[in-house]
Amino acid sequence: MLIAADKFKGSLTAVQVAERVTAGLRRIVPDVRVEAMPVADGGDGTVDAAVAAGFERREVRVAGPLGDEVSAAFALRGDTAVVEMAEASGLQRLPAGVFAPLTASTYGSGELLRAALDAGARTIVFGVGGSATTDGGAGMLTALGARFLDADGEPVTPGGGGLGDLATADLSGLDPRLASVDLVLASDVDNPLTGPKGAPAVYGPQKGASPDDVATLDAALAHFAKVLEEPTGPRAAEHAAAPGAGAAGGIGYGALLLGARFRPGIEVMLDVLGFAPALERATLVITGEGSLDEQTLHGKAPAGVAAAARAEGKEVVAVCGRLALAPEALGRAGIRRAYPLTEVEPDVAQCIADAGPILERVAERIAEDFLA
Repeated sequence: MLIAADKFKGSLTAVQVAERVTAGLRRIVPDVRVEAMPVADGGDGTVDAAVAAGFERREVRVAGPLGDEVSAAFALRGDTAVVEMAEASGLQRLPAGVFAPLTASTYGSGELLRAALDAGARTIVFGVGGSATTDGGAGMLTALGARFLDADGEPVTPGGGGLGDLATADLSGLDPRLASVDLVLASDVDNPLTGPKGAPAVYGPQKGASPDDVATLDAALAHFAKVLEEPTGPRAAEHAAAPGAGAAGGIGYGALLLGARFRPGIEVMLDVLGFAPALERATLVITGEGSLDEQTLHGKAPAGVAAAARAEGKEVVAVCGRLALAPEALGRAGIRRAYPLTEVEPDVAQCIADAGPILERVAERIAEDFLA
C-alpha cells in the first residue's frame, strides 16, 4: 500500500494526510503494510514533501514579499536542493487580509536560491506556485546579482508595478555559479508571461489585483521583457512566450532567463522523492488533495501520481475533501474511485474543521472495499 497524496489546503499537510489515512486503514486491517510518500506539485508544501522523503531541512533568513525578514526553508540531500518560492514569496507571507499586487517582490526567493548554492547544490529543483508576487522574477534576479535601473540610473522600485519605469537591465553581475547548476523549474501551470493567459490576467486577481492593476502589471511585464532584449537578445521574447514563464507571477520567466528547464512539478517531485521504486513495491496506491476538480486534471499531484501508477499497471484510489469530477473523468485520469470527506460528513465547514478524524473514517472505507 502506497500513500502518495498532496495536502488538503487549509486543513492537513501532506504528511498529516498520510498519517490519518494510515491510521484509518490499520483500524480495519492492523497488519497492513503501508509506505507513505507525501507529494507536492511544486507549490507550497514542496519542501515539506522533500523533508518527509529524507532531505535535510535548512532554515535561512530572507526577505518576505513586502521586504520584511522572514524565516524560510529549503531542502537538501547530497548536492540536490529543493527550493520552494512560496517559502519566501508566498501569499502566506502576507499579513492576513493584506495584498500588494504592484509591490510584492520575489527578492527573498533569489536569496533562497543563493542559500542553496552556498550549501553546495549542483541540481536545484525550483518549485513555484502560491506566490504573492507578479514581478516577473525581477526581485529574484536582483538578489542573484542583476541590476534593473530607471532612466536616472536608480534601481526601480520593488514589485511588478515598478518595472514600468525600467530603462536598463544589467545581468553581468549574476552569480557565476548559476552557469554550472542544473536548475529545474517545477510548476503545475504552463502560462506565458503576458497576454490573456499570462500571469497578471489569470492569477493577478487572486493576489488582490484590480482590473486596472492587471492592466498595469501586464504592460510592465511586457516592457520588462522588451528591455531584457538588450542584454539577452531574442531569448527574452522566446522565454516570455514559453510554457511556464507566467508561473507564480512570472517568476518562471526569471528562472528561464537563468537557463532553467521547465518540467511539470509533480513529474519532477516524483523523480526526486524516489516514487518509481516505491510504486514497484505497492499493490494499491492512494493519492489525493483537498479538492478533486478540473484543475486536478491539469498537472496537479493526484493526476501525476495516477498517470505514473497506471503506466505500471497499479490500481489507484483517491481521497479528497471535495469531489467535483464525474466517475468517467476520474477513470480517464487513472483513478478507479474517489472518496471525499463529504460522503462521511456533508457539512463542508465541518469537513474543514475536523478533516483529520473524518479522513480516518474515509480510510476505513477504503480498507473495507480493497483490503478486508
